[in-house]
Amino acid sequence: MNYDLALVDLWGCVHNGLTIHPAAEAALQAYRKSGGHVVLVTNAPRPRDGVQARLDEMGLARDAYDAIATSGDAAQEAMLLGAVGQRVWHLGPEKDEGFFTDLPDWARDRAPIARVGFDEAEGIVCTGPFDELNEVPDDYRGRFLSAKARGLKLLCANPDIVVDYGDRRIYCAGALAQLYDEMGGESLYFGKPHPPIYDLARRVASQAGLRFSEDQVIAIGDGIATDIQGGISEGVDTLFITGGLAAAEFGPDPETPDPDLLADWAARLQIHPTFALARLR
Repeated sequence: MNYDLALVDLWGCVHNGLTIHPAAEAALQAYRKSGGHVVLVTNAPRPRDGVQARLDEMGLARDAYDAIATSGDAAQEAMLLGAVGQRVWHLGPEKDEGFFTDLPDWARDRAPIARVGFDEAEGIVCTGPFDELNEVPDDYRGRFLSAKARGLKLLCANPDIVVDYGDRRIYCAGALAQLYDEMGGESLYFGKPHPPIYDLARRVASQAGLRFSEDQVIAIGDGIATDIQGGISEGVDTLFITGGLAAAEFGPDPETPDPDLLADWAARLQIHPTFALARLR
């Protein structure tokens, strides 16, 4: 089947956090040359300009995609509209500073969101652990107990649980939000697999002048519970990249996943992608 529009995950499909996958880049370029459109849909907790700057640093060709939709943009919009109050505590690394400073034009005339200390906060904005290379969710259990007691909502700017950063697996904001939910707190999600980021992806596609039919859209990614579940919930076909986060589930060679292991695994999760491929290529 030919697709008008591909909603393509970044981390685990197009890059590994450090380097671009050349075969994925070439595949996207070829798809666009054949008439297809590409919107990169990422759970990165940063506005699209910051994500594009990082992609430029890593060397992804601009002709590999048409537009970018980020969880950071979707979550930032919610924050600016007061989803967790006007005074917020930022839980996240310094690299996510742009979430608070790179504001859309429409927000400049609104009452500003103030970043304050934990004790003064009306809500939490979580973009990840402070030290994502070394910390684990349980490091925040004590702080979350206090937040829950105060009734603070947590805005999760990246629903991913983990990502592979080179050859290291690190926790994301989604793991912290998941813990907060388990402890009885309330987390708000705006990235994959939740609807706001798909609404944003369609909006940026329209703003970029991309023409597509809803029945000719495909979601591509290596996150079964984010990319694939999100695509299924949106009613579009999905392509699961098996060589990413779940590669170890499908046999010893990530380049040749065992189809029986994949079928059994998908059946246990009750999430069934339309297609599967070892790598985006």
